[in-house]
Amino acid sequence: MHVVVAPDSFKGTATAAAVATAIADGWLAARPDDTVTLLPMADGGEGTLDAFAAAVPGSQRMPVTVTGPAGAPVDAEWLALPDGRAVVELAATSGLPLLSTLEPDTAQTTGFGEAIAAALDAGATGLVLGIGGSASTDGGAGLLGALGLGGVGKGGGAGSGSGSTGPVSLLDGLGELTTAALRPLPPLGVTVLTDVTSPLLGPTGAAAVFGPQKGITPDRVAVHEARLAAWAARFPDVDPTTPGAGAAGGAGFGLLVWGATLARGAGAVAAVLGLPDVVAAADVVITGEGRFDGQSAAGKVASVVCAMAEGRRRMLVAGAIDAPVDDFDAAASLTVIATQTTGEPSDAMADPLRFARIAGQRLAARA
Repeated sequence: MHVVVAPDSFKGTATAAAVATAIADGWLAARPDDTVTLLPMADGGEGTLDAFAAAVPGSQRMPVTVTGPAGAPVDAEWLALPDGRAVVELAATSGLPLLSTLEPDTAQTTGFGEAIAAALDAGATGLVLGIGGSASTDGGAGLLGALGLGGVGKGGGAGSGSGSTGPVSLLDGLGELTTAALRPLPPLGVTVLTDVTSPLLGPTGAAAVFGPQKGITPDRVAVHEARLAAWAARFPDVDPTTPGAGAAGGAGFGLLVWGATLARGAGAVAAVLGLPDVVAAADVVITGEGRFDGQSAAGKVASVVCAMAEGRRRMLVAGAIDAPVDDFDAAASLTVIATQTTGEPSDAMADPLRFARIAGQRLAARA
């Protein structure tokens, strides 16, 4: 049989490429005569740059040092594609994994903008931007400031401490905003990959829904909401209710201000990687993610790959499964496997690749 393995990264524990390899190793241990094709996936978050690097021959990683989400320098990279476009990943420049402690008020996206500017300075003719995994709720103010929007950074910002009314945000220190020096869009445009469809404001917006994972406590949600509302009011021609404007703490909105186009992350990545054609020639398609839950159906990798693989045997590997898996022919939870193997469900996070190999073996037995 021809088996395609196309998982997302298991956030914070293993890359998509490593997970795909582990699943394939397990499968081939049980069925050594099968043909297995690895196609690590991403949805615009952590691992997006790696997915493009693995899939596009001739792509080149370009090192860059930027301002991290808490203000300290961060060594990152962007990816130069052979067609002249550049891939830049917010998670690698302004992402949650770069923080030792959560900074809900002062974290910002300046480094992401600096990496974008570096790609443009190097001659990038188009941009593909992955914006998952953000550490901040700055509405994209930091990235726009790094791209030349005047009036950002006059006060507040990372590491600025507290003011008389509480912690100071980049959005608290805005001056008169001027676009005269804002970088123009590259000729091939800017495509933003995100799996989030939330608006900027409101009960389903950036502060209310995604703020808690960035350290915003319930009593501070209204403060962040007010900051974002005031920020949005500065740009009356940009609609804050646009699906995806609330992605990455409002970085989606900031990129709309710049003139970028928002695209559904996993589907757009799959198209660029040629996943539909690969799946069309497969007998079995295995996908996966760290947690398969109620949000997975909203355009995340596992649901996108599953939909593309209709008519094939579809299988799922996830760190934890907290939602029905009726669309899959078989599924394996690393937490369950770890519990059965060692008696410790936490071992699934400590050594996910070990249990991903076992998952591959078990799924092969059901092929």
